Amino acid sequence: MTDSTRRAVLLGGGAALAGAAAGIRPAIAQAAFPTRPITLVVPFAAGGSTDIVARLVAQKMSEGLGQQVIVENRAGAGGNLGAQGVARAEPDGYTILMGTISTHTLNPVMSKRKPYDPVADFEPVSLLAIVPNVLVVNPQLPVKTVGDLIALLKANPGKYNYASSGNGTPLHVSGELFKKMAGVDMTHIAYRGAGPALNDVVSNQVPIMFDNLPSSSEFIKAGTLRGLAVTTKERVPSMPDMPTIAETGLPGYETYTWNALFAPPKTPKAIVQLLNAEALKAVKDESVQARFKEFSATTVGSTPEELGAHVKAELAKWTPVIHEAGIQLD
Repeated sequence: MTDSTRRAVLLGGGAALAGAAAGIRPAIAQAAFPTRPITLVVPFAAGGSTDIVARLVAQKMSEGLGQQVIVENRAGAGGNLGAQGVARAEPDGYTILMGTISTHTLNPVMSKRKPYDPVADFEPVSLLAIVPNVLVVNPQLPVKTVGDLIALLKANPGKYNYASSGNGTPLHVSGELFKKMAGVDMTHIAYRGAGPALNDVVSNQVPIMFDNLPSSSEFIKAGTLRGLAVTTKERVPSMPDMPTIAETGLPGYETYTWNALFAPPKTPKAIVQLLNAEALKAVKDESVQARFKEFSATTVGSTPEELGAHVKAELAKWTPVIHEAGIQLD
């Protein structure tokens, strides 16, 4: 499956299951699920985009399931702690995970000690949303396009640094993929979160940064950062005038963060299908979509099989980039 085909399937996937939801409920009713609250583990601290997505989806799923879906923030080890806990939970549908590119692609590849297998240790439920990243620079840097930046970096190998929210984060590997595809050399500076990194880029301590678009957008609008391009294949509705990296100097470049639901391995198929159907209803809800748009997220909604294929494709894409960059955790 090509990247373009896979993306088309993901963005259109899951429609058939929505119509089948009525047929799923009688089978589930025989098994009496759910009869008590469901815990949705978010493996990061409260307040970030993953937490926001989880709470919006949990609220709508609660309405459809007739039981509360309670969000539990279980942060630690870059997401590994919460993900590992769900991988080892009872496969009864009462403990599920809000997974991300970090928990199901980057961390498993970068970790010396493998806390879980991102494919074998989970049942995919649904890919929910993707969030674009953005390439920003301090306005004093003499570049206005991605092409300008590539030319500057090629003319000055090793001279410039770029910031990210931390070692091994999606923003870090976005920078490494950029370096690999553009054939440029710049040094990564890891920060403890996007806030401190943004402060140093705004003050021109570090001139370049890859960031989530939501956290950089206000700086871009204020003119304290120059947004060169978004990292997704297509432009984003919240900033339609900002081009993509692929269209302005680096064809084929695409990165983004994503959020998806996973259940423990061997969770019964009927339960996975019910969770999938309710997740699809949640992301199609107009109020949920409106909130997603506020932080530039695009709703997806996929079948379990499409999410499984997505995880495998992401592992195939990022493994060589991570190994070539020598990124390791632990």
